[in-house]
Amino acid sequence: MSYGPAQVIPFEIDVSSIARRSVASLYSHLITRPTGRALRLGIESQLVELNASCLSVLDFTQVVVLDYSCADEAVAKLVQRYIRSDRPADVYFVARGLGEQHREPIEAVLDRHGLALAAEVEAAGYVLLGMATPAEQATWLALEMARSAAPAQLAARLELTASELTPVLDALCDRRVALRQARDRYVALSSLLDTRH
Repeated sequence: MSYGPAQVIPFEIDVSSIARRSVASLYSHLITRPTGRALRLGIESQLVELNASCLSVLDFTQVVVLDYSCADEAVAKLVQRYIRSDRPADVYFVARGLGEQHREPIEAVLDRHGLALAAEVEAAGYVLLGMATPAEQATWLALEMARSAAPAQLAARLELTASELTPVLDALCDRRVALRQARDRYVALSSLLDTRH
């Protein structure tokens, strides 16, 4: 069993700033598949330059409009590429600054591809978007609340045994929405963005 990197560097990516450099259209209106493709390539370029294990924060705060085709290219295909075993770098993703106008298209494309993504949504806090089983949702939320925990600690909250919970935690780590830092320690990605932990 392999564990996550000893250190994961948070790396903020202002989606509208990359769009401004990558596409000629209004950078706050992310529409069309070519716009999404250009945006994804711009993000991937920054991740290659960083050359480190990182938590990439995709900041949508300045994005006014996001359509489904752009979300598919810029978010779903990006997440899809970095959950594969042959991923180009050790990167985790969290979306930030999501309003309902962003959430709907992002969640729809994640669902279509069977993907999940941790996201900070206005008025809801951190949530798990996309495709997840009820057990994955409950486990992810328990870990999010605990910030960092051993399986036995979370199992008590969920009325499960640690041996029942560990495979679910490992599946969340494989899906890159949680991080396993040691044999018996799992971490919520949001805790890596906050110095209070």
